[in-house]
Amino acid sequence: MTNSSAGVLVLRDDDHVGVATRDLPAGTTVPLPGGTTLVVRHGIPRGHKLALRAVPTGSAVHKYGQSIGRATRDIAPGDHVHTHNLGMADDERTYEVGTARTRLPAPAQPRTFDGYRRADGRWGTRNYVGIVTSVNCSASTARLVADQFRGRVLDAYPHVDGVVALTHDTGCGLVPTSEGAQLTLRTLRGYADHPNIAALLVLGLGCEMLPPAAVLDGLDLPADKPVRVLSIQETGGIRRTVRAGVAAIEDMLPEVDALRREPAPVSELVLGLNCGGSDGYSGITANPALGRASDLLVAHGGTSVLAETPEVFGAEHLLLRRAVSRDVAQRLLDRIDWWKQYTAAGGGTLDNNPSPGNKAGGLTTILEKSLGAVAKAGTADLTAVYEYAERVTTRGLAFMDTPGYDPVSVTGLVAGGATVVVFTTGRGSVLGCKPTPSIKVATNTATYLRMTEDMDLDAGRIVDGTATLEQVGQEIFDLVVEVASGRQTVSEELDLGADEFVPWQLGAVT
Repeated sequence: MTNSSAGVLVLRDDDHVGVATRDLPAGTTVPLPGGTTLVVRHGIPRGHKLALRAVPTGSAVHKYGQSIGRATRDIAPGDHVHTHNLGMADDERTYEVGTARTRLPAPAQPRTFDGYRRADGRWGTRNYVGIVTSVNCSASTARLVADQFRGRVLDAYPHVDGVVALTHDTGCGLVPTSEGAQLTLRTLRGYADHPNIAALLVLGLGCEMLPPAAVLDGLDLPADKPVRVLSIQETGGIRRTVRAGVAAIEDMLPEVDALRREPAPVSELVLGLNCGGSDGYSGITANPALGRASDLLVAHGGTSVLAETPEVFGAEHLLLRRAVSRDVAQRLLDRIDWWKQYTAAGGGTLDNNPSPGNKAGGLTTILEKSLGAVAKAGTADLTAVYEYAERVTTRGLAFMDTPGYDPVSVTGLVAGGATVVVFTTGRGSVLGCKPTPSIKVATNTATYLRMTEDMDLDAGRIVDGTATLEQVGQEIFDLVVEVASGRQTVSEELDLGADEFVPWQLGAVT
């Protein structure tokens, strides 16, 4: 990667495009590696692509050393390369399994974090009382209960992080055995069983297709997690249920508050990797820096989970080369095939994924976006592929099938057991995800400075030349350990994360 002081970043010597690190007006002369220069033919916004060499119509355009699409018209050196002259092309990838596996270097020293040991052997990074709702009909009641524990009321319980109402828009009108109902149930059960939930109130209406009992039946909750169950209809309506819910939580609070943090190896962390509001810097700064942090955690014996299947499409061949088995590789390909059919049934394609904000930030095709997105996964071997909200039980780097929509994707990761989430953003996403802390990493310094009260770390320094990729990767890893030990993130300071609980909804509603 060559960082040009003239404002163009050249990622690979054989790439057809570079990335503008500042606005480049037409007529700007840009020095290139090797002593050559080119003149910018059209104004290019920061984060967008500049053609380094000619590309004829129909030829592949390379960035990161990979195809990001084909030229839809002749491209000349100095041109702005974007939606007007670059189109999707899904025909250049070669699938190989396990040909790029790597052994990560062992850490020089073991690391620990201060967490909450649960009776089942897992470790939590937070200590929440969770209210899990079986159906939308109980959502308002759950919020009324949780609202009674806002403000100073919890001052008497300094070791309780809060009471969170996990409400959603479904739970009834579904065929109980359908894929959609089972997916919703798996998500609810994942939160009920989450190690960051120290006590649990399950709240339902009483006549729904997914009753509270379904959330708990067969769920092997740890012995030290107190659980209460309430039905609005059986309790006598909303007011009586709110009073009963408040009383139940008040009864559980002393037990939760009695828990204390203690040192645990970082190998017990489960790190969720997500990005949102991506831009042309995402695949250059924050995502590869997060990949370095992920590798550090995996090298310590921990677990990282990549997600967002539509934002892996186009770069899946890079993950397949790191798969530990053909079965793992096939599971990933099966999920991508499912998404192709799913989007086609809706009248779209996977290239519909880049949002208007992504394109305004310099991303053009899903191929380009995905190549940058998979950088979050570092270089570790791919050990497992999980379905949405499925509990993650393997060590190392895993993948979870989720949509690209941020709240839905992160909900799946947390349901699967993520105890810390790192969320990279170029445009400025502000997502929280109770009961798991969300660390926000800005891809560029301009966004970080504009939204400094919503960002935890600035990865734009990599392009600015004030920090290296390795340094920022180490900073992210260190911040993960600090946050796991109790340091609040900016989203936690703002009390965000309850409304972002958004289970993936599939199937017919009757």
